[in-house]
Amino acid sequence: MKLRKINRVIHRDLSYFFAGMVIIYSISGIALNHIHQWNPNYIINQQTFRVELPSDTSKINTSLLNQLIEGQSNVKVLSYYYPNNGKLKGFTKNGTTTITLSTGEVKIETLKRRAFFSQINFLHYNTARAWWTAFSDIFAVSLITITVTGLLIVKGKNGIKRRGALLVTAGLLLPIIALILFFK
Repeated sequence: MKLRKINRVIHRDLSYFFAGMVIIYSISGIALNHIHQWNPNYIINQQTFRVELPSDTSKINTSLLNQLIEGQSNVKVLSYYYPNNGKLKGFTKNGTTTITLSTGEVKIETLKRRAFFSQINFLHYNTARAWWTAFSDIFAVSLITITVTGLLIVKGKNGIKRRGALLVTAGLLLPIIALILFFK
């Protein structure tokens, strides 16, 4: 078998095999690039309202807190503490409750896993470890192989010796410029 044919076969087969991974990592990468604008892993819901608290804070307990919150929200306070004199911080199954004792203002924040994005970010962050690390390393080496074999597929004026060389150079310049501008 000729080298060019072997090159095409390697490029084609690795591209097919890792197509799903490329899509998963790309979508996750876009989501993570915008982490300052949204949380790709969780939907965060916030709710604010007021309740009447007893003037004697020693009478506050989880039962009372749940009675006060019951009409406004469906969360249940499991435990609480006082981070400072004016605040009460409660913990719920999927979030937190903060109560300003002087005003009775209640802020409830609940978290819900964002479907699809939480799963692909789990893979992208390599939270699983174990065999996933080895698979991710193989994927990274395969991306390099796909790129190199792709560079060698086209011959002539659009190949790596002419137009391809210009495009590769332009593609390398962008990360170099970003490093010069932003890496301190």
